[in-house]
Formats: sequence, structure tokens, C-alpha cells
Amino acid sequence: MSRTTDISAEKERTGILAGGNWILDFIKMIDVYPDENALANITAQKSGNGGAPFNVLKAIWKMGFSIPLEGVGVLGDDDIGGEILLQCLQMGIATRQMKTLPGIGTSYTDVMTVCASGKRTFFHFRGANALLEEKDFDFPVSQAKIFHLGYLLLLDHLDMIHPDGFSGAAKVLKKAKEAGMITSSDIVSEQSDRYHQVIPPSLPYIDYLFINELEAYKLTGIRLLDQEGEVLVLNAYQAADRILKMGVLSWVIIHFPKGALAVDKTGAQILHPGVDLPTHLVKGTVGAGDAFAAGVLVGVHEGWEMKDSLKLGVSVAASSIMDSTASEAILPWKDCLQLVNKFGYREIG
Repeated sequence: MSRTTDISAEKERTGILAGGNWILDFIKMIDVYPDENALANITAQKSGNGGAPFNVLKAIWKMGFSIPLEGVGVLGDDDIGGEILLQCLQMGIATRQMKTLPGIGTSYTDVMTVCASGKRTFFHFRGANALLEEKDFDFPVSQAKIFHLGYLLLLDHLDMIHPDGFSGAAKVLKKAKEAGMITSSDIVSEQSDRYHQVIPPSLPYIDYLFINELEAYKLTGIRLLDQEGEVLVLNAYQAADRILKMGVLSWVIIHFPKGALAVDKTGAQILHPGVDLPTHLVKGTVGAGDAFAAGVLVGVHEGWEMKDSLKLGVSVAASSIMDSTASEAILPWKDCLQLVNKFGYREIG
């Protein structure tokens, strides 16, 4: 096949295919996070979408972009799985690669969110997501421009390292690249020492890596926050550069409580503050990282500059935290951008 044909095929691609963890979140607002054997009061509760593909695709739909959306994953044959499929149908998300497994429970998470701080703690049932395998991804049937996979470290079969040194996720991402897709991925914030084993095999097949300050530290050993929780910007750039040198193909994007930064292979780097949303408007930070990723990925899909993509990302994330669920508060994208004009940016450092 000629190079001219390859370029033509790439231009014809449109849409975002997202795969990985499909979850319903059951969110409890609590007055305090209790010590072991102690009690906390639940003041309110909701349910909502959870997991990288569900959150990212719903955020894009809520933003109002006319981008074809597709999902790939595994569900159980239960009410939770049925609810996920129903929501996808309502949003026009293609589900031809969503598989239902008989006798298996759909993955879910109990999210405990402290009212005063918005900090959340997750109790996760791995369920059907743990059975997602390489064979469940059929890239030739999709004309999506971008494939987003998440979360690494929370997909049991795909996290396994094979005798050839590849993880299942690395093989999936490699196939997506061979099919002509732009690839992106996200990592779960796990308290473990698995980062150095599970993550590196996938990096050479990821164009855009989303990672937070804890995950970046776990992967590189470089601390990104000081004792007061302020980002150490130079350290963050060093961590991003180190991850790039581990194989990421285009951008490493590190997001943290007050904003985000990105570094690319050409040496370009941008620090972008988050929106200075008043504390009384913050209802919970569940799904904020996925909302941020959704904004950035839309920018990538539309060919925007790095700065504009990051601006949309932090704006969508700000919109998302005005509700305790991951996506219900997300506004149309132009309204998200107006939040900056209304509230300004946070100070970093």
C-alpha cells in the first residue's frame, strides 16, 4: 500500500472509540471519612456513570460535539449492565463491541465523597471488566480516529505480562496503531508497586498518555507535590520528559488539583492552570480526570493546538465537579470555556 493511500485513509477516520472499564458509580456523600470501626453519616446518594470509556464518551456527548462515539468492553447480564447499555443507546454510542457475559456481575464502584472537601474513596467490584481480553477488540470494524483505553492497572487480563514481554494492553494498543488510529490511555491511581511492570510495555504504542501527579511519581520516582500539596513545576516537567523517553509517541499530559501540563516529542511544553471554581460550587471530584481527558481528546480530534486542548480539558473538568457524579454537570463546550471568564484561573505554585 502506498504512503499516499495511508494518508488518505487517516483523513477519512473520524470519531472516538473508548474501551476498558465500564462501571456504574454509587456515590455516597458523607460527613466525614471514618476511622476503622467508626461511623460516618450518609447525607445524600446518587448513581452515575463510571470508568474511563463511559466517562469520556458521555462527557463528549454532554459537550455537544458531533463526533461519532463507540464503546468496547464487557458487561454482566444484570441490571447494572442493562443500565449502561440503555444510557449508551440514549446517547447514540455504538455498542457493537460491547459484550454481555452470562452469569457475571457488571463492575461497579461505591464512592465515598466527603462533603466538605470533595475528596473521594473508592470501593471497587472488578466484575466483568476483569475478563476483558485482547480478542474483544475488533479494530477493523471501526473507522474511529482515536482509540482511548483505560484504566491501565485495573484490567486484569490486559494488565498481565506475557512471556514475550508484552502486556495484553500493549498488544491491544499496538493493533489500534496498526489499524491507523491515534491512541491514548489513562492509568488508575493504585497504591502498589506494579507501575514499573505493567505500564512500560504499553508506552511505545500510546500517542497521548493521561496521568496524574501520584501516578507520575509512582512511574518515575519523581515527586510532583511539596508538603503543602503544591505542584513542583520543574519536577513535573522532568517526570513528563522521563515518561516521554520511556516511549510515549506524542504528548504526556499530567493533571493535578490546580491544573495540568503537557510535554511533547518536539520539546513543546505548556503549563495550564485550572478554573478557580468557588468552593461552594464544588460537589465532588469523581470523574474529573476523565472529563479533562475528554476535553483534551476532542481538541486532538479536531486538530487544535496543545494550549487550546488543555484549556478545554480544564474547563470541562471544572464543569464536571459541580455535581457529585462524573458527568451530570458537564455543560456544552462553549459554556465550559466561559467558566474561565467568570471565575478566572487558579494560582499554581
